[in-house]
Amino acid sequence: MKTLKFALAGAMFSMAAMGSGAAFAQDGKDITVGVSWSNFQEERWKTDEAAIKKALEAAGAKYISADAQSSAAKQLTDVESLITQGADALIILAQDSAAIGPAVQTAANNGIPVVGYDRLIENPAAFYITFDNKEVGRIQAREVQKVQPEGNYAFIKGSSADPNADFLFAGQMEVLKDAIDSGKIKNVGEAYTDGWLPANAQQNMEQILTANNNDVDAVVASNDGTAGGAVAALEAQGLAGTVPVSGQDADQAALNRIALGTQTVSVWKDSRELGKRAAEIALELASGKEMSEVTGAEEWDSPNGQKLESIFLTPVAITKDNLDTVIDAGWVSKETVCQGVKPDSVPACN
Repeated sequence: MKTLKFALAGAMFSMAAMGSGAAFAQDGKDITVGVSWSNFQEERWKTDEAAIKKALEAAGAKYISADAQSSAAKQLTDVESLITQGADALIILAQDSAAIGPAVQTAANNGIPVVGYDRLIENPAAFYITFDNKEVGRIQAREVQKVQPEGNYAFIKGSSADPNADFLFAGQMEVLKDAIDSGKIKNVGEAYTDGWLPANAQQNMEQILTANNNDVDAVVASNDGTAGGAVAALEAQGLAGTVPVSGQDADQAALNRIALGTQTVSVWKDSRELGKRAAEIALELASGKEMSEVTGAEEWDSPNGQKLESIFLTPVAITKDNLDTVIDAGWVSKETVCQGVKPDSVPACN
């Protein structure tokens, strides 16, 4: 029965597209965009959602959503539900980039465009928007290497189910390869972090510290959640603040850690811009544009050789020296960044 429902939905969508082009005008009137979140419990996705909703509402479009709660299986049924609720376009933050394939195919079979949000879905039926994740990895490695140019490095990677984890690690290795090859830097441990969860990152870091008798000089963590887990493990051993740690996303807690000196860098990917652009892309596609016609789209070859239409936004390194950048941008308040910070220790907190 569900298959029949999807077939009918597809037929209705096709007839509407042919018979009422005005219904899918660029202004977004009568367009419903469904967003499938992988795990809405993470702080940063609330910022993304607010940006998506703001852009859709400004265009007169409707926002509906579902939270997979870190379950790839639930995300498949979530997407089906969004389709049956009348989504004209989908934005999908994939919990598992491979497992989401059938849902993308269901959408494609029904003529419903898909925007792969921040995480790669290697399917030409999904437009890909993200930040340049290799560059994020390069920035993380550069900033840690500035502080600790040699010694024992640990790598707390992202989820093995998320291609971004490997893009980040590849960027990190581009920067550090020469130092590793020369022996200046030694990779004393690396581990994927299941679900990007801080608790799993903490466990990974604890195991690396134990295996090396706490002789770890730097930690390249792939996002602020994994950085938080790594810092917790370092704190338990009295090492927090002496070992540089990277991250990304400019989470409030991470920015405070940077001000306090327990985290070295967070790569700011302004998710307000990411969400806004994703909403605009969804509206363009729902209005009948081809993916190649989307404003700013460029063809990109994925790791598996798929040719995808994509947009890559530019990330920014945030350290203790330029924390005012995120404060001035209204990303976070000075009070949040500077909580517990000693007077005159950080320029942004003076």
